[in-house]
Amino acid sequence: MLETSARLLRLLSLLQGRRDWTAADLSGRLGVTCRTVRKDVDRLRRLGYPVEARPGVAGGYRLGAGGGLPPLLLDEEEAVAVAVGLRTAASGSVTGIEEVSVRALAKVQQVLPARLRRRVEAISVYALPTPSPDPTVDAEVLTMIAGACRDHERVRFDYVSQNGTVTSRDVEPYRLVHDRRRWYLLAWDTTRSGWRSFRADRITPRVPGGPRFTPRPLPSDEAITALVSRGPWPYRARVVVQKPAQYVRDRMPVRVEVAELGPDRCEFRPGSDDPLTLALYLGLLDADFTVIDGAELVKALEKLAARYFRAI
Repeated sequence: MLETSARLLRLLSLLQGRRDWTAADLSGRLGVTCRTVRKDVDRLRRLGYPVEARPGVAGGYRLGAGGGLPPLLLDEEEAVAVAVGLRTAASGSVTGIEEVSVRALAKVQQVLPARLRRRVEAISVYALPTPSPDPTVDAEVLTMIAGACRDHERVRFDYVSQNGTVTSRDVEPYRLVHDRRRWYLLAWDTTRSGWRSFRADRITPRVPGGPRFTPRPLPSDEAITALVSRGPWPYRARVVVQKPAQYVRDRMPVRVEVAELGPDRCEFRPGSDDPLTLALYLGLLDADFTVIDGAELVKALEKLAARYFRAI
């Protein structure tokens, strides 16, 4: 059994790691009785930590907001991951947190043991970040969406489509997905009664938000990834390539779903914000292909072909 001080730190770490805990779950993790858990919760409250209790059979505890920021209790691998993540955030796809990330990183590195500090410093010296030309998402928007996903609260927002059209949306948010240096929200659109993905940098939240909702069964992780990778692209095409499916997956600079048609033949349906980008993607394949469907893509290929022909 853990000593009282060590047990309190372990209890605090558990409360930080998950939103809700039952007394039985905590007692099982700590190897003590539920009565001891209640006493330890009271000790944490006297130390200033806002531990909330929920009554009833299904009741339990959660670490509430407010009060002093409790210490983060990280194991060695978690500490390295946090430091690397902060360094990445300093030049990442979330705007407005670069300077804050640097300040937080300085604090984390100050308390790291020497061996871990060397690991983080090695990554910072030899890993060169590439500036991204892609739009960035506001950190407050991202954290608001993440909180709504966690608390099962509907979100109302204005959404700007690729062609500049603004629509009002009322959704049940479920997941944030980071793909191709962009953030996407996977949500159930209550007006359209279906799963939709939204680029987070095109979302402007409306206040107040919506009420709480009962979560729906989520698609599998693979289905979520496929939905986001398909995206709300305004331009799509159907293309048959004279190469194996894995060859196409490896050569394309973006994630695509590819159907095998034979040992050296496959089909996929790429999408993009503009047909010229689609044409350029296909040029990277270094393989023969046929456009089965996609009039805009055909025009873009003709334009590129004429340009390349003039160049030689």
